[in-house]
Amino acid sequence: MASKPDHYDGSDIQVLEGLEAVRKRPGMYIGSTGPRGLHHLVYEVVDNSVDEALAGYCDTIEVWIHPDNSITVADNGRGIPVDKHPKEKIPTVEVVLTILHAGGKFGGEGYKVSGGLHGVGVSVVNALSTRVEVCVKRDGKEYAIDFDHGKTATKLHEIGKAKGTGTKTTFWPDPEIFTETTIYDYDTLANRFREMSFLNKGLKIIFHDERVTDAEGNPRTEVFQALGGIVDFVKYLNEGKETLNKPVYFEAENADGTVEVALQWSTSYSTTSVLAFANNINTHEGGTHLDGFKQAITRTINDYARAKGLLKEKDSNLSGEDAREGLAAIISVKLHDPQFEGQTKTKLGNTEIRPLVQNAVTRGLAEYLEENPTPAKRIVGKATQALKAREAARKAREMTRRKNVLDSFALPGKLADCSSKEASLSEIFIVEGDSAGGSAKQARDRKFQAILPLRGKILNVERAGLHRSLSSETISSLITAIGTNIGEDFDADKARYHRIIIMTDADVDGAHIRCLLLTFFYRYMPELINRGYIYIAQPPIFGIKKKNSRNPKIERYIYDEKALSSTLAEYDDPGKYDVQRYKGLGEMDPEQLWETTMEPATRTLLQVNIDDAVEAERVVSELMGDQVEPRKEFIQKHARDVRFLDI
Repeated sequence: MASKPDHYDGSDIQVLEGLEAVRKRPGMYIGSTGPRGLHHLVYEVVDNSVDEALAGYCDTIEVWIHPDNSITVADNGRGIPVDKHPKEKIPTVEVVLTILHAGGKFGGEGYKVSGGLHGVGVSVVNALSTRVEVCVKRDGKEYAIDFDHGKTATKLHEIGKAKGTGTKTTFWPDPEIFTETTIYDYDTLANRFREMSFLNKGLKIIFHDERVTDAEGNPRTEVFQALGGIVDFVKYLNEGKETLNKPVYFEAENADGTVEVALQWSTSYSTTSVLAFANNINTHEGGTHLDGFKQAITRTINDYARAKGLLKEKDSNLSGEDAREGLAAIISVKLHDPQFEGQTKTKLGNTEIRPLVQNAVTRGLAEYLEENPTPAKRIVGKATQALKAREAARKAREMTRRKNVLDSFALPGKLADCSSKEASLSEIFIVEGDSAGGSAKQARDRKFQAILPLRGKILNVERAGLHRSLSSETISSLITAIGTNIGEDFDADKARYHRIIIMTDADVDGAHIRCLLLTFFYRYMPELINRGYIYIAQPPIFGIKKKNSRNPKIERYIYDEKALSSTLAEYDDPGKYDVQRYKGLGEMDPEQLWETTMEPATRTLLQVNIDDAVEAERVVSELMGDQVEPRKEFIQKHARDVRFLDI
């Protein structure tokens, strides 16, 4: 977009503040000290290399996970400057690694566009690592500098001659900070690198995991490179779906920044595959760029449909959700000074970017529809079907509302509600079957725990439209009990419970019901997942008690198949003990269910989140959608990973 700066040296690095607070309050800088924060360290280092790519100086990034879970990131960018910083009077690379908010993206001319959501950069990685080693290639020489717990251990020194330029950083996360785990998850990092390659056309990211090797000792390696950029991203989102058109791509630029848009419709009922990025940051909460996109899509499709007679005078206008049903789209904007807002700092606030996006989409989509009448007719047809389904669903809701007024009590009959009216203190267990529901009702604390038993498996909403979903009594009961409504009427602030806990049997049927419920929440109430309201209960699979004992009390509960043998090995004489297998929640008496699964002080809950919306979208579409082939491929790929199957 903008011209490259003529120089890049110490004068481009502006210092704002020191590192002192990082180790004391790491969560302020990386979000958490759990797995999410651990992986954020990698993103900070890789983002610096991506910034070099954005500036036009880097086309290859290589990442290694070493056997000891240390990380190396290398690029062929310009290399961090090694000259003496004009203010700090130490090598600039040392400034960048030891002083918070020192970098080429803060007021200097080092970068016109950069990612780095919080801008804290490698200095925070340094502060939260036991050791960091940095090698820089510049001006035909290679330099090295080492750090220990954020402090310089070995001063910058020349180690030889070098061909080319670039930076290589290796770091070891500090286990005193990351007490939960220092083990990196391959898939989490791979998903992020895949996304970065899509957003930076042509950028090659080579990912090695040395913890996994083949017969010849070569590490697991994956290369991410999207020569088609965000067009490839849209194709990736729509893999396994029946599409209505070939991907459409257009771009625009002005003094405020650039915008790239790629979009493609499918027969899916989903409206959650529109992803917006600002300087490579996934703006989960949307913002001005997404607002401009939505307005343009709705207006352009309505205008085209009216002009071609595909919408009659008597017909209502297509809503935004109608126009976007089945749409997979990527909106990627690059701007010099992004202003982020919102609870998680992932909502773009730059007002000047809205008209740029809106005009680009309006012009580009209008031209495409005019020049491609056959797919245009399919797209409008899909939207008008959504309109009809929405109107039918609205009538169904109105009938329900009228009925509720007459009934005076709108909550489902099977719901055993809690007495608390404070949503933040209340929780609801969605339980499989009447038997387990009865046990849960006896076990619960009525003050704050509600129970909603479900009869059988709920509808797979991935294959059903909104109208059909609303006609399901089970889904209607679920929506009514939670209180947020869905679709146009959805309001997360009206949630009656801030902990919605899926509690199903520990068998194949229970897993299927859990999957169906998660699909429902992902498609119709994703904001509840984003807010952290959705949980999965962890009932025990086994109970151990003494044989022939008059005391029926379980001595120990086992929650994992693999843990059973190791647990039994702890007992001197396992022959004196019985192992009870709980095939269903109904097999536990209320006291056992309370103690193991419902008592806040002793239970374990898994909180559901969408760290990677792209991968979540693909998995839901592949496993729950109409297309059989993706499910078949998934089963074939992962069948060897199955160790325990409960039939």
